[in-house]
Amino acid sequence: MTETQVLLEMRHITKEFPGVRALDDVTMTVRRGDIHAICGENGAGKSTLMKVLSGVYPHGTYSGEIVLEGEEMRFTGINSSQDRGVVIIHQELALIPELSITENIFLGTEVMRGGLIDWEAARHRAIDLLARVGLDLDPNTPVKTLGVGQQQLVEIAKALSKDVKILILDEPTSALNEDDSAHLLDLMRGLKARGITQIMISHKLNEIAAVSDAVTVIRDGHTVETYDVVAGQVDEDRIIRAMVGRSIENRYPIRDPHIGDVLFTVRDWNVEHPSIPGRLVVDDANFEVRRGEVVGFAGLMGAGRTELARSLFGRSYGTWLSGQMELDGKRVVAPTVAKAIRQGIAYVTEDRKSLGLNLIDTIKSTIVSANLDAIVRRGLLDPRQETAVAERYRTDLRIKAPTVDIGVATLSGGNQQKVVLAKWMYPQPKVLILDEPTRGIDVGAKYEIYKLIHQLADEGKGVIVISSELPELLGICDRIYTICEGRITGELAASDADQETLMRRMTTTSTTASATHGA
Repeated sequence: MTETQVLLEMRHITKEFPGVRALDDVTMTVRRGDIHAICGENGAGKSTLMKVLSGVYPHGTYSGEIVLEGEEMRFTGINSSQDRGVVIIHQELALIPELSITENIFLGTEVMRGGLIDWEAARHRAIDLLARVGLDLDPNTPVKTLGVGQQQLVEIAKALSKDVKILILDEPTSALNEDDSAHLLDLMRGLKARGITQIMISHKLNEIAAVSDAVTVIRDGHTVETYDVVAGQVDEDRIIRAMVGRSIENRYPIRDPHIGDVLFTVRDWNVEHPSIPGRLVVDDANFEVRRGEVVGFAGLMGAGRTELARSLFGRSYGTWLSGQMELDGKRVVAPTVAKAIRQGIAYVTEDRKSLGLNLIDTIKSTIVSANLDAIVRRGLLDPRQETAVAERYRTDLRIKAPTVDIGVATLSGGNQQKVVLAKWMYPQPKVLILDEPTRGIDVGAKYEIYKLIHQLADEGKGVIVISSELPELLGICDRIYTICEGRITGELAASDADQETLMRRMTTTSTTASATHGA
C-alpha cells in the first residue's frame, strides 16, 4: 500500500474507562476512497474506536496516534475533527425533531451574511444537499414528520455540508426497512464514486459483503485482523470466526420443539390510531400461541406488527375498540401495563432507548424493575436480593459489564438489549412478546438470544417474535403469521414457508388460508 493510498492510520489506540479497558493497542489503516467496514461483537470496542477518531473522546483521554493524510491529529472535540473533514453519524440520530430540515443541516454552521442568518441561501444549499442524498423534500419540513430512513439521509446531507473526507456511519441501517437500507447502500456507493472515504460499523454481514473494500475485525478491544475484500465476495464465515473466536456452523440453533395445548388466544382484536379517528392500525386480528411454541410475525415497516404487540400489552398503543384475549383458557382483561404484567404478559420493545430503558438507571435496578414485589421484604427493597438477581442474569445472558452497579447508558447497544430481555424474563411471564429482539446485535450475541428464546419456549412459555429479518423468523420460529396494513393475511408452519411466500403475503391485504398445526 503506497503512502498516497493511505488516508488514515490509527496506531496503538488504547482507551480505558473505570474498571474496563475498552480498546487495547488497536491499529487500523484506511485507504483513500474505500468503504472500510468494522465488525465485532457488542462491547468489542467498535463505537469507542470511532468516538476516539471523531473527537468525542478527545486527545489526552486515550493513548496512541491518529494520523490523517500523513499528519498526526490531536482532536480536542467533535468540532475539531469536523474541521479536518471527519464526520460521524451515530446509531442514535442527533437531529432535533422540532426544527426544520434546513435548521438541522446547518445547526452550528449557520449560513451568515452581514452578521445574520441568510435563510434563503441556507434553504437553497439544503435543497442541493438533499438532492445529493436522493431526497425530494421541502427543506422547511419539520424533521419530526420524517420517517427514520429519511432522517438518516438528512444526517448524511448534514455531514456533506461540512466538506467531509471521512464519513463514519455507526450501524446506519439498524432501524431501516429493506427498501431504505438498499437506498442507503446505493448512496454509499455513490459517495465512494465521488471520492468520499467511509467507515461503516455494521452487524449485517450481507451489507458488508455488498459494499465493503476492506474489513477490520475487533474482539474484546483488540484488533483481530484487517483484510481487503471484493464487494459481493466477502467470506462471512471468516468474519464470524474472527468476531466470536470460534466457528458457528449454524446461524440458528437446532431445536426439537415440544409444542403443547393452546396457551394464548387473541380474537377479533381491533385498535384505532391514537390521533387519526377511524383509521384502524389493527384490523380484526385473530391468532393463537401454544405452549412451547415460538410464533413469528412478519410484515413490512408500518404493517401494524408493533401496534398489535403494544395494544396487547396493556393497551399501550392506540385506542382499543373491541376483541378479547385468553390465557390458559381464561379471559384476560388488561387495560394497563401493570395489569398485563400481573396476568403473565411481557413485551420487549423495539425501541430500547426510549421505551425499554431508563438511561439514568443502573443495570441492577433495571433488571428488577418489572417485578419489584419479588425482592421486597417487610415493605422494603432487599438490596442483597436485588444484586443477586441482577448478577444471575448478567452471567446467564453474558452482559458485558464489570458490575451491575454501573449505568445502562454506559453499555453497548447489544448489551442494553440483553438488560431489557433480563428485565422481562425476571417476572416469569407466560407469554413473552419480543419486538425486533436482535436489532443492532452481532452474530454471536444473536445466536445466544436465539438459544434463550428456544429455552423459554422449552419451559412451556409462549414466545412471539416480531422481526424485519425473514431469515431470522424462518430460522427460529415454529409458525409464522404475516400482517399487512393491520390485517393478518396468512399463517404458515415455518417448515412450509420461504422468504418469497412470506413476502407475497406481507404485501397483500387479503386473508390467505394456509397450513398450520395440522399441515
